[in-house]
Amino acid sequence: MEIKKALITAAGFGTRFLPQTKAIQKELLPIVDKPVIHYVVEEVVNSGIRDLIIVTRPDTKALEQYFKDSKLLKEFLAQNSQFDLLSKISEIETIAKFTFVKKKDYSQYGSLTLLFEEKVKELLKDEDYFLLTWGDEFIRAQPPRIFQLLQVFKRYPGILISAVKIKDKKSLSRYGIGKLKKIEKRIYKLEDIVEKPSPDKAPSNIAVHGAYILPKEIFKIAPKVKPDLKGEYQLVEAIRYLIKEGFPAYAVEIKNAKYYDAGNKLEYLKSVVELALEHPELKKEFEIFLKNLYKKLSSIKRRRVKDGKRSDSGPDQRKSIKESF
Repeated sequence: MEIKKALITAAGFGTRFLPQTKAIQKELLPIVDKPVIHYVVEEVVNSGIRDLIIVTRPDTKALEQYFKDSKLLKEFLAQNSQFDLLSKISEIETIAKFTFVKKKDYSQYGSLTLLFEEKVKELLKDEDYFLLTWGDEFIRAQPPRIFQLLQVFKRYPGILISAVKIKDKKSLSRYGIGKLKKIEKRIYKLEDIVEKPSPDKAPSNIAVHGAYILPKEIFKIAPKVKPDLKGEYQLVEAIRYLIKEGFPAYAVEIKNAKYYDAGNKLEYLKSVVELALEHPELKKEFEIFLKNLYKKLSSIKRRRVKDGKRSDSGPDQRKSIKESF
């Protein structure tokens, strides 16, 4: 059984990044010289899936334009002999087959609501299983995370969710934690998912999140799911419903993985810094810049301590940093 299509959600308003996301979707925020969703698409394509459905906002066409043909730009690059950039642009336009769906209904919120869209149902009606992932986060792994899921799916067909081991027990309350039964190394039978449990009540230290292989039955279950206390419809509740009905479900702990989240400002900035340190054109100079910045910040902190003042003294601290450059 082959999984041919991937569903990527990029229809949120990115309120954590306003006012920037008033004009551009958070999935298009740059990580150095590529937007977040480019990394997401690369992960899916490098795993063997090239038929992509992206659910996006109805009030902007920027995301579609990023992946579509840009004749004017390519003509400009060719005329100026910038053939390396021309090659990169052409690759973006041919990396996959894209179908864009404008989300119509914003009266209901939550990760499950993209499955309420009639166009999505129509595009996936002939698929026994499909891949679902988010447009504002990605995992870099060798082999790719989604490829690892697909390999396990060949042996254990059913619902599959990527998983990661949480080392800090206090952080368990930030994730959906799996109630699991180990089958073999890195593969678990998924018996239930407990959303954001207190650390002492977590059923394991394995978080299940990020990439999902889902069956067509999820569309029949979705309308039965009730909103949570915040009024949001959650994908995890539809998955739990299927598990309770006896549908096989598995969690796959991803190996050699590094998670990047562009869904909030701090994690986004961390992602930019980490990947800038790997960029072939920037890494040497950027590393020097960071080392010098660290020295200056350490010097300021030492002066503050010496003066008997707190190092986190708000506006005064920021003023001192600014004056030091």
